Amino acid sequence: MVDAATIEKLEAGFSKLQASDSKSLLKKYLTKEVFDALKNKKTSFGSTLLDCIQSGVENLDSGVGIYAPDAEAYSVFSDLFDPIIEDYHNGFKKTDKHPAKNWGDVETLGNLDPGSEFIVSTRVRCGRSLEGYPFNPCLTEAQYKEMEEKVSSTLSGLEGELKGTFFPLTGMSKETQQQLIDDHFLFKEGDRFLQAANACRFWPSGRGIYHNENKTFLVWCNEEDHLRIISMQMGGDLKQVYKRLVTAVNDIEKRIPFSHHDRLGFLTFCPTNLGTTVRASVHIKLPKLAADKAKLEEVASKYHLQVRGTRGEHTEAEGGVYDISNKRRMGLTEYDAVKEMYDGIAELIKIEKSL
Repeated sequence: MVDAATIEKLEAGFSKLQASDSKSLLKKYLTKEVFDALKNKKTSFGSTLLDCIQSGVENLDSGVGIYAPDAEAYSVFSDLFDPIIEDYHNGFKKTDKHPAKNWGDVETLGNLDPGSEFIVSTRVRCGRSLEGYPFNPCLTEAQYKEMEEKVSSTLSGLEGELKGTFFPLTGMSKETQQQLIDDHFLFKEGDRFLQAANACRFWPSGRGIYHNENKTFLVWCNEEDHLRIISMQMGGDLKQVYKRLVTAVNDIEKRIPFSHHDRLGFLTFCPTNLGTTVRASVHIKLPKLAADKAKLEEVASKYHLQVRGTRGEHTEAEGGVYDISNKRRMGLTEYDAVKEMYDGIAELIKIEKSL
């Protein structure tokens, strides 16, 4: 049973949310019935509904407002997670099943911008969780350290182009820190949304960064997710970037089992990042299209692309450079998610040239 103090906090949080004009998906789907059905439930890791909703209750301006404290939460609190997942992932229903992992034929992709006129850089990333460990809010300091040890020893076995160095955040020298900041590799302690979700405890214990010598392959350990695996380079050669990611993920997966769900695909801390968890993006200059924002958005939505400012969400396009990525991560294969972005960017470049 859930203890009285937690129930009290839950009741207070629910009342606060109901009384607010929050636009979050949490407020939309946490009805009185759902709340009453879930408030006494717990996962085997000891997580309660409070662990799921506290960030959204504290930050009423959240877009989503809910995190999964452990992999089981998606099942135990499914009455709340399922409708939020369906809303966010364009109608991925309770009865839908995410397809089996399929990276497809890498060779069918190519360089989107061989003349380097438009695309500044290309990156593809995915998130993974280590099986048997809860997500951030429930991890002990010992587990953080144990995971870091597992991850760093696994990554030290990578060879060829992926061979590199693991830098723990704990005890990091000022020089290394500055170098990683200059490379835009260093992640900071979480924002207020993650702080409120208890995702930043024992900082910087168990956190670390791995990158290869060419700085085209990067792994974040215990930032928002257990693992963020990232492949990137300057220019528009999506095939090369994607191929590097696929090779790396397959290699790491042989050594570390990942959390996977039959219906939802790969599981991570945030319900917006399930299924393939793949985000393929370019930094791209489209000065003529940028002048016609409506046209840009129209093409983007046709190919399910998300257009953001240069530095990601809630930022401006600096010097006309946009960050454009695939929006869909669930209900399609890894290959299809990346191919959708590939086709959409090719179309945007074609239109830009014609203007």
